[in-house]
Amino acid sequence: MPKDKIHFEISERKMMLHLVDVLCIVFSLYAVGSFFDLSYLKTTVSNVTHLVVLIFYLKVIGAIFELYNLQVSSNEFLIGRSAILTVTTTVLAYFLTPFYAASLPTNRLQIFTFLVVIFLSLVLWRLFYVRFLASKRFHQNALLICDEEQLNELVSGIESIDPHYKIVAYWSDSEENFSTQQASLKKVSSTDLVNFVRKAKIKEIVVATQKKAAITADLYQQLLKLLESGKVIREYSQLYETKTQRIPVKHVERDFYLFFPFSRSNQNRLYLSIVRLLEIVLSVVGIVIMILLIPFIFLMNTIANRGSLFYTQERVGKDGVIFNILKFRTMVVNAESQNAVFATNNDSRITAFGRFMRKTRMDEFPQFVNILKGEMAVIGPRPERPFFVKEITQIMPFYETRHIIKPGLTGWAQVNYSYGESIDDSLIKLQYDLYYIKHRSFYLDFNISLKTITTILFYRGQ
Repeated sequence: MPKDKIHFEISERKMMLHLVDVLCIVFSLYAVGSFFDLSYLKTTVSNVTHLVVLIFYLKVIGAIFELYNLQVSSNEFLIGRSAILTVTTTVLAYFLTPFYAASLPTNRLQIFTFLVVIFLSLVLWRLFYVRFLASKRFHQNALLICDEEQLNELVSGIESIDPHYKIVAYWSDSEENFSTQQASLKKVSSTDLVNFVRKAKIKEIVVATQKKAAITADLYQQLLKLLESGKVIREYSQLYETKTQRIPVKHVERDFYLFFPFSRSNQNRLYLSIVRLLEIVLSVVGIVIMILLIPFIFLMNTIANRGSLFYTQERVGKDGVIFNILKFRTMVVNAESQNAVFATNNDSRITAFGRFMRKTRMDEFPQFVNILKGEMAVIGPRPERPFFVKEITQIMPFYETRHIIKPGLTGWAQVNYSYGESIDDSLIKLQYDLYYIKHRSFYLDFNISLKTITTILFYRGQ
């Protein structure tokens, strides 16, 4: 019997990157410091406090500059850019940390060596990861059990998220010939299923068919044999959620309650109290920054964005309650003189200075007033306008589920997907919003906060 291919799950790859980054840096600093007798390098590694501070900076700043994004980590150019930004910022922050970091040496060569050693150890290991561990030899082969008309959507939906996950074959009960873009996929029959899985070194079988009658007694027995032989069998919605970090609303349909247990954090008073306290502090800071920005924005509005400084607009909040959101104006006056329409990426109604404010998220500082009043949260689904909520709810099941928590200034959908320009975009953003509601936690909130900083630094706001 052929041996299964070695593969790594998404969580295993991320853990590997986090762990080996630290090991390479620590070993390199210790080895170079000992060989050349550089006390600054040795002190950083030997002192637990100094080392913890350095690693903490590396992890937080690395997350901001996408050092642990698997798509970035599989591209040599992107990993080079990310490594340069991460290492230089990390080392600078470490140098400027009093008391908890090693005192700067008088010999400037040690400072330069410290930076170079960290950068080279990180980049060399990451190049090894790209060339070897992220190569095809470690791809995970899977077989899909689905309705044939679903094939294109299901395959592209999974493989576009995880480049290391490869669907090599599928099973369908249909005898018709559907047009498919997946010409390279082999269609497997029930009688040949077990043998094919073994020969093709398939590790996982994904059941995605929505026709209960399609899982015949014969197919069930074949799947049972594969399960007993150690193969993983997963339902598609579980796989989709794990890979994409979205809830597959269209796939689960009206059985949504079976797939969507709400996060306990939504009713956890301690969690909600701590979050509210942090929101009040952030709101005060945000409002102070907004006041400092007003003279600059007022001046630029006078030159390039004539009209009122602020604008308000009705939005749907928690439990469907309507409130007025406050923002700096970014569009021309009377931008919606006829009908309400989605804003687009290159919307002609957005002024030049307004586009800059959107990219940098500067236009959203007034919303800290809404947060302080309790109408919004810092993190949550983006509040939508009543007109669009009514329109989308008629088309899209579960859309109003977003309203069980407060809308947010930033959120899981905002940091993972571009501005919604259509109903289809709203569906994708809904999937992210529902994932956040399902998995809401301090960890996910922290992750969103870091990704928000990434969005601002890389000028990805909309």
